[in-house]
Amino acid sequence: MVRLLKTFVAGFAGTLAQVALSYLKNRLGILPEFQPYDHFQAALRSLTGASVSPTLAWALTFLNGAVIWGFVFARLYRWLPGRTPLRKGLVFALGAWIGSSLILLPFMGLGPFALGAGLGFRPALFMAAGLIVYSTVMSFAYHALVGDGRDAARP
Repeated sequence: MVRLLKTFVAGFAGTLAQVALSYLKNRLGILPEFQPYDHFQAALRSLTGASVSPTLAWALTFLNGAVIWGFVFARLYRWLPGRTPLRKGLVFALGAWIGSSLILLPFMGLGPFALGAGLGFRPALFMAAGLIVYSTVMSFAYHALVGDGRDAARP
């Protein structure tokens, strides 16, 4: 149970860092046309046929980042290439970026790597930056809380 709590805390730390980056993006006016949370809400609305509140979309973001991906990361940590939390976080970010660019962004109606948004490769680069921030913060937090993860097979 303690290991699960540590996994959640690491995922939550990564999620907070990624949300802070998104907040900074909006405050600085970077890529104002690319609003992934709005696109995500629209995709959920299309999928469910019901309006999804912004609060629910944000809650799903935290659930996804802190619980689901935090758990996946913890299960993979000891097998991720590299000996440092930085390297492990970067490898995880690369996999998440490719996966989200080929699955999540098309689900949101933006096409692979968000090229359907008509903004070139910039949204995909922002997604990469967000996933690097998320994954490296989560990796450092996980390493600080759990160690090298050699017994990570037991959550």
